[in-house]
Amino acid sequence: MQTKKVSPLIALIPVVFLIATLMYAIRAYEAAPHIPLFTSAIVAAIVAMTMLGSKWSDIEEGIVDTIKMSMGAIIILMIIGMVIGTWIISGVVPTMIFFGLKILSPSIFLVATLLMCSIVSLATGSSWTTAGTVGIALMGVGMGLGIPAPMIGGAIISGAYFGDKMSPLSDTTNLAPAMAGAKLFDHIKHMLYTTGPAYIISAIGFLILGFRFGGNEMNLELIDQINVGLQQSFALNPLLLLVPIITIGIVIMKVPAIPGLFLGAILGGLAAMMFQGANVGDVINALHYGFVSETGNEVVDYLLTRGGLSSMMYTISLILCAMTFGGVMEKTGMLEALANVILGFAKSTGLLVTSVIGSAIFMNLLAGDQYLAIVIPGRMFKDAFDQRGLAPKNLSRCLEDSGTLTSALIPWNTCGAFMIGTLGLQPWTYVPFCFLNILNPLISIFYGFTGITMVKADEEVVGKVETA
Repeated sequence: MQTKKVSPLIALIPVVFLIATLMYAIRAYEAAPHIPLFTSAIVAAIVAMTMLGSKWSDIEEGIVDTIKMSMGAIIILMIIGMVIGTWIISGVVPTMIFFGLKILSPSIFLVATLLMCSIVSLATGSSWTTAGTVGIALMGVGMGLGIPAPMIGGAIISGAYFGDKMSPLSDTTNLAPAMAGAKLFDHIKHMLYTTGPAYIISAIGFLILGFRFGGNEMNLELIDQINVGLQQSFALNPLLLLVPIITIGIVIMKVPAIPGLFLGAILGGLAAMMFQGANVGDVINALHYGFVSETGNEVVDYLLTRGGLSSMMYTISLILCAMTFGGVMEKTGMLEALANVILGFAKSTGLLVTSVIGSAIFMNLLAGDQYLAIVIPGRMFKDAFDQRGLAPKNLSRCLEDSGTLTSALIPWNTCGAFMIGTLGLQPWTYVPFCFLNILNPLISIFYGFTGITMVKADEEVVGKVETA
């Protein structure tokens, strides 16, 4: 191990290098963050060996130990890819989208947009897919009604990120508890305390905004195109909704995430053979490679061409690169040195929560990637939550309340750039209408200062014993 005390200025060297290389690679070349992140890990190792006296064998040990902590999330992500593949080939996701689109009404267009995007995002676990498919259609419909684009964009993004945040199929929803040391479904249930009120307030806000547009006529051409494409390609049947219902029921029965979600994938495969006429080979390909839609309808094909174990390799490799960087920083004491500076200001639980949320937003602003906004603060503040006796799900909730939700508000962040480009929005104009994304971090900070829903670690243990 190193023989010198770690100075915060030395610890900042790899962080500054990371931020600079990420911003340059992403903004100048639209490159993936993997190589800048891995290169920054090498820079951190060089700094540790040359300036702190660390040994490579210790650094490598730290990398391996840190990666081990993420292996549960990585296995779950692989299974999630399988679930998405079979739920599409079986018609489960198309059926959810089809019936979700049926609820459109001119008088409640904005709140209906919020609800539909929530449904699609919950089913797919992806805010990007939701915005890039149903979101595009809803933008055209809403603008035809004379509703301002920023309002429509705010409703789409709020709904898309609600599902992205609450769906067990979402990569960030799996990543946050992995960083904090919490369990997936404990994490999801705990997020209801902040996301639930924020969602209700958002729905009321969109309902009030939508009143002025209630008398306008709606052009359903774009929505009809999607529905026709779905009907031509799948045997849509309400019975298919039993697959997600049973899967959710399994989760409620406290079946562990890995076997529970894999059973959901198997149920999707059986439904594909029963309702869509798929054979075993089709299901195996969907599990591995995902589903490829060839309806000829561009929107439908973009929406449904996804899933499969292989589709998760991008996210898994990103996690491995991030954990490599985090492993070096943690093992050499550089992460602790930086955390101590910030923690010096966190004299209470409220300030600790504020520090986590502020750090995640800071990473979204400078690093431009929501994964790093979850990974780095998650590793930095884990010990501080443990020392205060706070359950890990408190930290994982804070990471998602800020790291996931604020990423879409920043134009140069990968998420913000995607939303602006896909929905045809102007930077910043839509931000005031992203009610859920704004309210969630504020409610989380309020809970931190008041102590509401801030579960202690010993209380969590007692609760588990009582329900066992």
